[in-house]
Amino acid sequence: MSLIRLDDVWKEFGDQIVLERVSLEIAPRAFVALVGPSGCGKTTLLRMLLSQERPSRGEITVDGLPIAPEATADRGVVFQRYSVFPHLTAIENVILGREFEAAPLLGRLFGRRRRAARAEAAALLDEVGLGAAAGRYPSELSGGMQQRLALAQAIFRRPKILLLDEPFGALDRGVRADIHALVRRLWNEVELTVVMVTHDLSEAFSLATRVIALERTRDRPEERERYGATVTRDIEIWPRRIAGAGKGSGADHA
Repeated sequence: MSLIRLDDVWKEFGDQIVLERVSLEIAPRAFVALVGPSGCGKTTLLRMLLSQERPSRGEITVDGLPIAPEATADRGVVFQRYSVFPHLTAIENVILGREFEAAPLLGRLFGRRRRAARAEAAALLDEVGLGAAAGRYPSELSGGMQQRLALAQAIFRRPKILLLDEPFGALDRGVRADIHALVRRLWNEVELTVVMVTHDLSEAFSLATRVIALERTRDRPEERERYGATVTRDIEIWPRRIAGAGKGSGADHA
């Protein structure tokens, strides 16, 4: 059964065709990496999955229904630039989405609900290695710590789908390896379907269960506006989940 389905999706900006004839089915719990040269529409496709862009033609469905016209809590996102609020502490950043979801007018929880949310957020910060930094502001955190915070922020709302837009590109190699391990562990432990845009092929093949390449099959200057990128390779990589990653998951060592 497909969680995400794209049927003959095209995306055009004015006279320029960016994507054409994109048809995909993504199963629940998959970890999909979108790769391809710069300008091939990877981020545009991710923005459509986030409802920040709409297809010019074709249809995108989630759980068999047309994708919601606006971003919803079932889709979390982490960008390359740390999407955290500088005026809030780490724990306040994590619970903010829950507060606006539960109390859209005030954007704040009170009493028992706030205590429960803070306890849950504190446990998640422990999971991502930020337990001791719960009361610190983003400016007091390193780049790797801020990206851990952004992951916690996205996961706290319990999305079905996690969208990653080159989230590790600004990190140095050592920090990136730590964050890769964290993402792999979170994906194994949390019921998530992940779609990640990356320009790094080694990252794609080390993290994903499926690597999808987008390319322009016609790329001469006079063809760039008339033809867009499409899926040229779709590579399954199994198994990827670690042992004991979930009941009935068929997990094995990566």
